[in-house]
Amino acid sequence: MGTPEFSVPVLTSLIGHGHEVVAVYSQPPRPAGRGMSEKKSPVHEAAERFGIPVFTPTSLKGEAEQAEFAAHDADAAVVVAYGLLLPKAILDAVPEGCWNGHASLLPRWRGAAPIQRAIMAGDKETGVMVMRMEEGLDTGPVAMAEKIAITKNMTANQLHDQLSQACADLMIRAMGALERGQLVTTPQSDQGVTYAAKIDKAEARIDWSQPAQQVHDQIRGLSPFPGAWCEMQLAVHAPEKMDRVKLLQSELADGSGEPGMVLDDQLTIACGSGAVRLVRLQRAGKSAQNADEFLRGNRVASGDKVS
Repeated sequence: MGTPEFSVPVLTSLIGHGHEVVAVYSQPPRPAGRGMSEKKSPVHEAAERFGIPVFTPTSLKGEAEQAEFAAHDADAAVVVAYGLLLPKAILDAVPEGCWNGHASLLPRWRGAAPIQRAIMAGDKETGVMVMRMEEGLDTGPVAMAEKIAITKNMTANQLHDQLSQACADLMIRAMGALERGQLVTTPQSDQGVTYAAKIDKAEARIDWSQPAQQVHDQIRGLSPFPGAWCEMQLAVHAPEKMDRVKLLQSELADGSGEPGMVLDDQLTIACGSGAVRLVRLQRAGKSAQNADEFLRGNRVASGDKVS
């Protein structure tokens, strides 16, 4: 049971290690792209390549959906970033339980956006955990965990890829132990509980009055989606026109000045305290570019102001 690209390695690893996957559940196809044609989720597409039946209910609360789920007669369910709450009837329908692969070190960052929130909070490490699901949000007892360091310039996209593979490896170990009757769980601590709320697009605009570390963490935590952004005056002949620019990668830099002030010709921007250097950017409607490429096509000079 999963939906995004993050979940695909778990599915393929389960199949590759000889587990019989009798059904895949995923979010329904959604309109996407310029033509807004319906697009199947990455997990849905992967399952079809393996010839596995795919089910895409909008809810699992109805009796018909619950009966259909029970009819698969599965021993266990593996759940990774599925996107639907599992009611008690679903949790109880598989004798060996529903096992969730979650991208944080629980109880820190329960909820929808643990990867982004860990980076935005400046955490130095995170990880993946396999837990037995309960009715609460990510509250179940933990069976296995794997820690991963968050390096100083790591983006959410880079961390996503590491955690996705780590989750697949951990889930394979967990399902092997479950088959042998050796999977032991430990209740989560009541201390250190935090919630990773879904990212709101309103959080993406940079506030240059914040300290450089916080700005840097926001940029890398929201890269590539939805992408932190600011406005820059890029048109030489239209000084009143501000262009929206997505900031995909940055690094902490020396310097100080009025927040939002460009400090040099290498895209070093002053923050409330300290400064950040912009490393990778993307203008609206354009491809992402490294800073040197961006500067060749856009005029941003020392003394300019971004907002």
